[in-house]
Amino acid sequence: MTVPMADLPAQYKALKSELDEAISSVMATGGFILGPTVAACETQIAAICGAKHGIGVGNGTDALLLSLMALGVGPGDEVITPPFTFVATVETVVLLGATPVFADIDPVHFTLDPADVAKKITPRTKAIVPVHLFGQLADMDGLRAFGLPLIGDGAQAIGAAQKGKEVAQWTDLTTLSFYPTKNLGAAGDGGMILTNDDSLAEKLRLLRFHGSGGNYDYHLVGVCSRLDALQAAILNVKLPHLAHWNEARRANATYYDTALANCDDLILPKTRPDNLHTFHQYTVRVSNGRRAALKAFLAERGIATGIFYPVALHLSPIYQERFMGKLGDHPESERACDEVLSLPIYPELSVEQRVYVAESICAFFGG
Repeated sequence: MTVPMADLPAQYKALKSELDEAISSVMATGGFILGPTVAACETQIAAICGAKHGIGVGNGTDALLLSLMALGVGPGDEVITPPFTFVATVETVVLLGATPVFADIDPVHFTLDPADVAKKITPRTKAIVPVHLFGQLADMDGLRAFGLPLIGDGAQAIGAAQKGKEVAQWTDLTTLSFYPTKNLGAAGDGGMILTNDDSLAEKLRLLRFHGSGGNYDYHLVGVCSRLDALQAAILNVKLPHLAHWNEARRANATYYDTALANCDDLILPKTRPDNLHTFHQYTVRVSNGRRAALKAFLAERGIATGIFYPVALHLSPIYQERFMGKLGDHPESERACDEVLSLPIYPELSVEQRVYVAESICAFFGG
């Protein structure tokens, strides 16, 4: 038996006729840039995430970049974000000439720790970017208490909620990624920005289209980053299945929680009591230096695993060089990079496959 980290062909097979029809429809009209298909996608996704506006863009990285631009982030500004994240969260700050200021994570939930954020705020702090990592929201009450603009990196958290409030209700701006392996994935790159602020939404629609409404009348210095209609058509077909897929991920997580409960040196993920987790990843900690051995053992059995992320960004060469990062600056992020391992949890995972994964892990630990 083999168990990949995701099974995109299986998802396509299940929705093939609908997807093919949606793609053919766009091809027949020739309306590839923005238009009604994209508008429908923006409206539907905004609604399920608790936002008034959805602004489709080229990818999740552009969603972060444009959100920072909309808040006026630039040289001299500081943006607080965790170093335990994908590089897009940080590189977009640097591309605008601002300075990323790293704050450590809560070691239980892997999200930004408000207590450490409090130590990093200065008069130059322009925004905070909490990352809703692996599919659950950060401590939003704690972060909102600072009264600073918030950009929620929700690339892994579409469908997530906290205290009954959807992901986009907690921040000024929320960014999504539709990278193919995300909970809602396109057939290529795609992204979206969500907001309940009318003025920010208007500004973002200009920024994504060269600072123009499309009529050669330029109001802002913008970029070219638009969700194309083919990707939107695919997302429109998949969106009605998202809630079921997220439930399947939660069911797989519940199974792992029980099946792996007695494995020594394995720390299972925890969900905040007030969070609705989407389990983009089921990420365990492997202690006592045994992660590499476990990963290799599972690979020999045909089971794929992932390490998200192997290096805290303050220790990655370019950011270490530019911002003087050193070992020990953010110990919880550094420890997570040494210990985390993500297991297959995609919704198409069969009962037989997840049993095989769990039994293999227990065999490694002698259970």
